[in-house]
Amino acid sequence: MLGCPFCRSPFPGNDADTLAMVMTRVGKKDPDAIDYLAHKYFHGELGLQKDMQKANELWAEAAELGFVAAVSSLGSSYYHGGGVQQDMAEGAEFYKKAAMQGHVESRHNLGCYEWHRGNYCGALRHFLISANVGYNHSLEMVKKMFMTGLATKAQYAKALKGYQEAVEEAKSHDRDEAMSFMASQRLAK
Repeated sequence: MLGCPFCRSPFPGNDADTLAMVMTRVGKKDPDAIDYLAHKYFHGELGLQKDMQKANELWAEAAELGFVAAVSSLGSSYYHGGGVQQDMAEGAEFYKKAAMQGHVESRHNLGCYEWHRGNYCGALRHFLISANVGYNHSLEMVKKMFMTGLATKAQYAKALKGYQEAVEEAKSHDRDEAMSFMASQRLAK
């Protein structure tokens, strides 16, 4: 969130005012703001003490409000043990819920989960899906699987073609300008 998603005003230049602005939106049950605050607690930013448990509570709240990225964040917390008892299977369940709602990174993470379990067919299935919608890390995993004999040349070619088509379809002058603007905002801080 680079600024208020409603009024589009930029965040203030200091942490206290930024936090106050975010808290106003959190109080109004804005799932994007709740997710943003969760990340700040998780990393101990905006002058907040690092509190992974609080972050997970906020992600659960945002997830209940339908914010799919929060479901994925809960998956990562459980998968890696961030503020909760590590439970890779529970993390994978959250990833599955998010992936079923179209969260591409969660689909990739399901592939990683299956990969680490030794279920290479399942991993490949997830990587192919996310590569076909333009997720580079999944394309790299399909390539790795092809190079090691775990995927066929046809599967890799299909993933590469799908990836390239998705990237090409997403290209636009406005998107390039937005990405340039966001990069300049990160550099200005």
